[in-house]
Amino acid sequence: MATQQDTEQFLIWLKTQIPLLNHMGLGALAYDGKVLTIPAALEPNINDKGTGFGGSLATLATISGWCLTTLLLRDHDYDCDVMIRDCNMSYLAPVKAAFASQVVVPEQPSIDQFLQRLSEKGRARLALTIQIICEGETTLEMQGNYVAIARSAPQ
Repeated sequence: MATQQDTEQFLIWLKTQIPLLNHMGLGALAYDGKVLTIPAALEPNINDKGTGFGGSLATLATISGWCLTTLLLRDHDYDCDVMIRDCNMSYLAPVKAAFASQVVVPEQPSIDQFLQRLSEKGRARLALTIQIICEGETTLEMQGNYVAIARSAPQ
């Protein structure tokens, strides 16, 4: 499982890979091996109505699923390219303050199947549900399928 120092280094690395993230007011990632949370400030993500810009919310949700998939793979010693395959988002309420994404690691049978397929085929798909939460309310929910393609087998 990634430590807080690992997640700090991961976020630094991530911002060098995806420069847009440097402008989104992201806070420290929290990951305990079961849930990943990424906080964000409202100000850099505001729209003309004074609420969270839908594109920013979609970006945070998408990158959160990517991060969880990547961290999960690293926890299991896989070196993979990860990408989103497809997603469906529902905007449920306006974001009026600082917000955070939250994504929960799927149940163990899903993880086992994902890792087994990755080990056997060199690629696998993981279905995730990502939420954007503001002041205790779910404001966006995204179902996304992430694909991992092995660069090398587990060490």
